[in-house]
This record gives sequence, structure tokens and C-alpha cells, in this order.
Amino acid sequence: VPAPSGGHNSNRGEIHMKIFNTMTRKKEEFVPLEPGKVKMYVCGPTVYNYFHIGNARPFVVFDTLRRYLEHRGYEVTFVQNFTDIDDKMIRRANEEGITVKELAERYIAAYFEDAKLLGVRPATVHPRATEHIPEIIALIQRLEEKGLAYRTDNGDVYFDTQKYRSQYGKLSGQNLDDLESGARIEVDDIKHDPMDFALWKGQKPGEPAWESPWGMGRPGWHIECSAMSMKYLGETIDIHGGGQDLIFPHHENEIAQSEGATGKTFVRYWMHNGFLNIDNQKMSKSLGNFFTVRDIREKYDLEAVRMFLLSAQYRSPLNFSQEQIAQAKAALDRMYTARDNFEFLKQGAQERAMNAEEAQLVEDTKACMKRFDDAMDDDLNTADAIGAIFELIKHANVTLKPGCAKEALEAVIATFKEMTGVLGLVKEKEEEKNEEVDALVEARAQARKEKNWKESDRIRDQLKEMGYVVEDTAQGQKVRRV
Repeated sequence: VPAPSGGHNSNRGEIHMKIFNTMTRKKEEFVPLEPGKVKMYVCGPTVYNYFHIGNARPFVVFDTLRRYLEHRGYEVTFVQNFTDIDDKMIRRANEEGITVKELAERYIAAYFEDAKLLGVRPATVHPRATEHIPEIIALIQRLEEKGLAYRTDNGDVYFDTQKYRSQYGKLSGQNLDDLESGARIEVDDIKHDPMDFALWKGQKPGEPAWESPWGMGRPGWHIECSAMSMKYLGETIDIHGGGQDLIFPHHENEIAQSEGATGKTFVRYWMHNGFLNIDNQKMSKSLGNFFTVRDIREKYDLEAVRMFLLSAQYRSPLNFSQEQIAQAKAALDRMYTARDNFEFLKQGAQERAMNAEEAQLVEDTKACMKRFDDAMDDDLNTADAIGAIFELIKHANVTLKPGCAKEALEAVIATFKEMTGVLGLVKEKEEEKNEEVDALVEARAQARKEKNWKESDRIRDQLKEMGYVVEDTAQGQKVRRV
């Protein structure tokens, strides 16, 4: 696929990214529907609580995929929904004596706050189910017209899986016979078949509801994603992502209702991240190892959590433990130390021709960038991409010294920023500016000038308590966070 024009990396020749497609169970070359543009939908949270560490993995993974595609020059339209009406939300709102809308507003605001600390950028569009009722109703009506949906006496509307029998189960690799044999259908069940799923739910007493051709009610869970994906991205999209747990029934049902209505392929590449375990056990409330990102924020810097989540290829299972987070933080600290060293070397960098070692460093830098891109092109292998960043740091540490050639230093800095930016790691200096720290560093410089060593040491200790180490060098004070 020729690199599209317009992207800042569009001069890198051809892009041959391979993505593991859950539908075909193999890696396939990624070729978007429209050259230079990517349409991508990722399932967002049901906003009845703070999102948990398991949810954080797809949010970080698909944010990274989007960043990488943009780095390669693509224009990405990224849609991530909020499910803001469902049984859990109704129950929670009733318990708290507030409206479902008030509950949704609280947890949507919390999502954006926690996601920002994880380095997850807002999507192009964050649609909410309750704001797309007309689109949802129109899609259900299309399914009725095709004979793929039926009404019940209580105002529910169901998708008829028997009418879609030959196609149902293709994503999860299951067929209806196997699925039905594992299900139990009660005598008074209003569904025609145990595998039929609700498109619309008739109103029960005290529930929020909207007018529809089937009476007052609300959308089922699966239908919202199809309706909102079609509205913002069209009837066929490039990539649909989410956690492995969504393959069945959620994504299976999305395919059935979308393709049943349009007769077109709904998604060309299905991507699913692996599970996250806690201390080698599946996360569950009953085991007491269920953590929201809000809980984790109290103990850990969420940037270290992002580093941890990217430390394994996204389809691999990942084990969350204090030891793993400590390792991720140590790796992140090494990146920050490198960034601070580069910034410090800028002060004495010289406008001169590069020597042989510096010229070789520039070539090594290009090789590291290629290794990074190759890793990401191989089904978003962030683990190997992180390896390429540390290889760059190693080369730079060996070659760059005070008074180095500005050209070599700038090549390293630009590539380092490019790589870490794609992974959403290492904040820019400006973002973390701390006026109190700056004032203390200045005061310490003044104390040293006046040979007031006691005051100089006191300020150094104060900075250390605040998480900053000061080193005295021939070029002045060098400050880095720890």
C-alpha cells in the first residue's frame, strides 16, 4: 500500500502493516477502504462506575493503534461510544436516588479524567446511545422489513437468529446448533429461540423510555454500536476493536444486525486484545481483586500503567502485579532520564560538522526508527517497539557528550520524540512544568554562588522529597525526576 500523502511520515516508502483479523484468524495486510483514510470503531465503557484496569487495556491499545496510523500518515476517524442506558445503570441510579442521565454525566466526566492520565486521547466522536434513538429505531425497522426482527406482546423487539442461521457465529467460530445446545429455554420464554437477542426493550415501571413504533421503551445493548458506527463511519468500516470478552455475544450480534440490515460487510478487520489477570488470577469482584483505574491512581502513576499495558503484544494475556508495575515504572524512568539528558546536552551542542561516531549515530538512529516501525507494522508489537527505543537510548548514551554536534543530537531527539509520542509515553517538558521546582533550583544556584553550602544542601534535600534529583555538572545544575 503506498504511503498516503500529507502525513509527516509519508516519505517512508510503502507501508506493509499486518493485523491479526479475528474473523479470519490470521494476520492480513492492512489495506483501508479509502486510500489514506482509516475508519475505526472501538467499544467504550458502560458508564455506571469508574472503568477498571481490564477496560484500560483496550483503551490504551487502540489509542496507540490510532497514534501509529497517524504517524504513518493516515487520517483516522476514531469513534468510541458511551453506553449510557442499560440495566446496570438503571439499577445503580435507583440505588443512589438520581436519574440515569445524572449517573452517566458523572462517570463520563470521570472517564475523561482517568483516560487523560493514561495518555488516552479523546476519540474523534464519543457518541452516546441515548442521543441516537432515531438512528437505532431506523436500523431496527430495516431489520423488520428484511424479516430479521420480530415484536413480542410486551413491547420487546428481538433479532431472529434462525432467519440468519447460515451466517450467525462466524466471528466466534461457533454455530447455532452448538450454541443452542448450551442454552436453556424456559416454557414461558417470549423469545422464539434462546439465541435471539433484544434490539428494543419495552418499558418496565420506573424505567427511562423513549417513544417508538413498538411503544415506549429503550434500545438493547448491541444495536447502539451498529447504529452509531453506521452514522459516523458508514455501513462498512476498516477496523473494529475491543476486548476478547466482547467477541461473543456483543460483536457477533453487531455483525448479524449490521450485515442483516445492509447486506454489506460490516467490518474488514476485527481486532481483540487479550485478557488481563491480577496476580495470575482472573479479575473478579468475588475474589476481591477487582480494581478500578481510580483505585490504582492512588498507588501508581497512570503513565507507568500505560507503559505496563504496552509492555506485551496486545493479543497476549497480561498479568498485573506490583512487581510488573514497578518494572514498568523503572523502564519509564529510564526514558525520562534519557529525555532529560538530551535536553541538557542541547545547552552545549555545537554548530559543526559531525565526527565519524556522530555520523554513525545518525545512521543508527534511522535503523532504530525502522526497527520501531517494523515492530508496529507486525500486528502492533509494542513490546519490540519499546525495545527499539531503548536501543536508540543506548546508542545515544555511548556517543553523545557535552559539546556534541547539534545535528546528531537533533536527529536523536526528533526520533526519540516520534517513537515515544506514538506510544503515548514521556510527556513534553512544558506539560510537566513545575514553577515551585524551578524556583527552588534557581534558589539553590544562588546559594551555591554565595558558597552557602548548608542552604544548597537543604534545598537539594527538599527537591529530593518532591521527587527530583539535582546533579551538579560543569555546565550547571541538572534536574531530573525520580
